[in-house]
Amino acid sequence: MAVKTYRWAALPLFRDRTKALTTLEQWWTSSSSEPMSLYGRRRVGKSWLFRRFAHGKPAVILVADRVASGQQLTHLADQLTDSLGFRPQLDSVADLFTVLYDMAGRRKILVVIDEFPYVLGTTSAEQQRTLSAIQAVMERKRDESRLKLILTGSTISQMEDLQAKKNPLHGRLMPLPLWPMTFAEAATMLDGLDSVDQLIRYAIAGGMPRYLSAFGEGDLAQALARNVVDAHSPLFNEPRSLLNSELREPAVYFSVLAELASRPQDLSTVAAALRMEAKELSRYATTLESLRLVARRYPVGAPPGSRGAQWACTDHFMRFWFRFVQPFQSELEAGADPGAHVTHNVLPHLGDHVALAFEEAVVSWARKRAVGATAVGTWWGPSLHHLRAAKERFTEEIDAVALHSRRVSIAAEAKWTTKPLDARVLVDLLEYKLPALNQAGFDTSETEIVLASKSGFTNGLRELAATHPRVLLKEATDILDDLKK
Repeated sequence: MAVKTYRWAALPLFRDRTKALTTLEQWWTSSSSEPMSLYGRRRVGKSWLFRRFAHGKPAVILVADRVASGQQLTHLADQLTDSLGFRPQLDSVADLFTVLYDMAGRRKILVVIDEFPYVLGTTSAEQQRTLSAIQAVMERKRDESRLKLILTGSTISQMEDLQAKKNPLHGRLMPLPLWPMTFAEAATMLDGLDSVDQLIRYAIAGGMPRYLSAFGEGDLAQALARNVVDAHSPLFNEPRSLLNSELREPAVYFSVLAELASRPQDLSTVAAALRMEAKELSRYATTLESLRLVARRYPVGAPPGSRGAQWACTDHFMRFWFRFVQPFQSELEAGADPGAHVTHNVLPHLGDHVALAFEEAVVSWARKRAVGATAVGTWWGPSLHHLRAAKERFTEEIDAVALHSRRVSIAAEAKWTTKPLDARVLVDLLEYKLPALNQAGFDTSETEIVLASKSGFTNGLRELAATHPRVLLKEATDILDDLKK
């Protein structure tokens, strides 16, 4: 038996995932016999990550499928034949794990079982029996084997359930969740473009490597028409496919996402729109949160669980799709020209969509700048009392606030507009927003004010900013370039 050194042909195309690779390499060189549990929703790049990690190592990659258990074992036996030099007899999943531990009796070998939940069976009872059998093999074999085992899965709830106390594998796996890329990470897949163009494409694709690869080069309008707007394009029905594969009751989740993709809202507002009870809706929102599709947001500085929470869709591709594709799908399927749709219905409004991604980038930049901050995020709250009483202003919001306990070190506004930023933005901060923040109990006496703009600044704003020593004007390119350092 001679397990070959694994060679991955796509190695030159791999980008980033530095932290995850470091974790995997540390695990590989350690004496730990615990298997690694690598999970994340489909398209997030698990397959590329474990193949990049396996490159240059003695490794076997097994791919499970959604088939009957007997056929599954037949397919896995076939995949093991080359590495073993013979075709193993696998009558059970316990047999499979016994073979894997035995093949690494004298030499350290990496084995990956991709889509591990498919191996476990379909019913809860069958899955528990299979997991108990796997546990028994692990207890019996792992101390006499040098096997390094990675179990991967795209169904996050199932993979996380492996860690639950009720599960036979509880405490026996090292979890490694893989989440969508940040802008700085995604920019490595968009090299050759300037920072502004990178953010625009990131705001469309989000942090999913599969989506980023579709928009990484060439004319943006053509890439949109070819990859997502055309009725026959690979991403035309991607959100539906994702929800159908990941979740039960996908129709309800679809409706929740559609509401939150339009704007952040509290659950009671979403529940009213869907004619559901807020308590009933909560479990759907929580599941979508576990998939990193939505997030519960509080004003920075507010304790979790406090009043005023909002839910927002945090997946940029989902936001893009629900705004620019889903409402027009019937027409596009009936033959509407995809290129014309992009020209007339997408590009003129794309700046509004990108604005949120820029605000997130400014929050990340403020976090990087405010070393030692206790919290960084968006703040919103009531306007000054006398303005509310006069019904002149009701709420205030600041795009990025960095806190050191109750002291505000940075307050930043991010504007992704086609016109230069004018003095009104700074006046609003000085006269209304910072005083409201102060009214909420935060110290703004030494706050650095940052104004970030895609299209520069008017002379009037520059002149006003020059009279305030703590005001910093930052071009969008400077913000984005700083994030990538």
